Formats: sequence, structure tokens, C-alpha cells
Amino acid sequence: MRVLGYLGAVALMSMSASAFAQTVKSVPMSSLVVPRNVTYWEMFTHATLIVKAVMLLLLAASLVTWTIWIAKLVELRSAKSRLKADIATLNAAPSIEKAGAMRLEACGAMLKAVRTEMARLGKLASSSVAEGIKERVAARLVNAETNAVDQVMKGTVVLATIGAIAPFVGLFGTVWGIMNSFIGISQSNTTNLAVVAPGIAEALLATAMGLVAAIPAVVMYNAVARAIAGYRRQLSEASTQIACLLSQDLDGAQRADTVSVKAA
Repeated sequence: MRVLGYLGAVALMSMSASAFAQTVKSVPMSSLVVPRNVTYWEMFTHATLIVKAVMLLLLAASLVTWTIWIAKLVELRSAKSRLKADIATLNAAPSIEKAGAMRLEACGAMLKAVRTEMARLGKLASSSVAEGIKERVAARLVNAETNAVDQVMKGTVVLATIGAIAPFVGLFGTVWGIMNSFIGISQSNTTNLAVVAPGIAEALLATAMGLVAAIPAVVMYNAVARAIAGYRRQLSEASTQIACLLSQDLDGAQRADTVSVKAA
């Protein structure tokens, strides 16, 4: 009886294995194998229209980021070089009138403002007049510094904006791709990886592109902000030097007036 039981169990196992093999053979191999030739371009071409638009938008944002960064590096390097030369010229100048030509437009504007105020004043009559011209010149110097800094800061807002919103734009593409995956599952009535993979792939690609656009934008914005802060300090140094030259000229004029009055 035991032998018959063993033989029956073996026969049952053989029938089960045979039935499983037939079931496997009846399933198409294309539905069990994930395509191996998936590339980034294939992910993009098979994405939906909205996800493609998100990817193209992020690609454009990345190009804009690199363009602004390179342009700002060139602009700030040139401005700092000219400003350094102007500071050396101001340090060597004995007076406002004898100061040489400025290479940087901002320094030229500050020097012109001082000369204009002195030309309006004419001959100094008292120390109170000198204090008045110092106050007016100080206000004009601050205005010139602000305008120069605003000029070099153009475009940095775009870097900050891209760094802030690019991850969320990529996240929108991710959510849309996952939604397409669930739609594919519901339409095919299967959770096969070959059905789910394309939507997940395009979703992950949108996420990656969002990070690729955002991370460099944040790093570049911080680098440009530090460079602009250094440029602002140099401008303040040039402004201080011009104010010192003005003070020296006013003091010399006042001493000359005092001597002439005593001689009279």
C-alpha cells in the first residue's frame, strides 16, 4: 500500500509539473521580458505630450542657467578688473580735478557727480557750505553704487527662480508619468513590469531633469551672489576714496579762504 501511495504521489507531482510547464509555454515571452534597448531618447520619445513639454521646459531652463552664469562670470571679472585699476588711479590722485579718467562707468559717474557739485558751488564761503556739498555728494555716491550693483544683478533673479521651481516642475512630470502607469495597468489588466516600466521610466527621467536644472542654478546663484558682494565692497572702497579726495579739496579751499581773509 505504501508503494502504491508513493507511486500516486509521484504521478501527481509529474502531472502538476507538466501542467505548470504548459501554462508557462502558453504565456507569450514578450510579456515576460522587459525590453533591453531602453535609452534616454526612447524614454523621451515614448513619453506623453505633457511630460515631453515638461522635459523640454527643464532643458531650456538648464541652458538659460548656464548661459547666465557664464555671462555673469565674464561681466563681473571685467568689472572687477576695471574697478581695481580705478581704485589705484584714485589712490594716486592728489585731488578731484587731477584724477585721471575712470575705466569703469560707475566710478566715472561718481567722479562726475562730485565735479558737478563742486562746479555748482563755486567759491567756498563757509564751513557750513562745505558740509552741505559733502552731504549731497554722499547721497549721489550711494545712488551711483546702487545703480552699478543693480546693473550686475540683472539675470540673477532668473537663477534663483529656476533653482526654486525646477524641482516642482520635475515633480509634476513625475506625477503625470505615474498616473500614466496606473492607466496602463487598468487598461491591460496586468501588473507586468513591461506595462508599468515605460510610465515609471519617463517619470523618473522628469525628476532627474528637474534636479539637473535646479541644483546647478542654486550653486551658480550663490557663486554669483558672492562675486557681487565682493564687487559691492570694491565699489564702496572707490566711493570712499572719492569722498576723501573731496574732503581734502574742501579743506584746502577753506584754508586758502582763511589765509586770504587774514591777508586782507
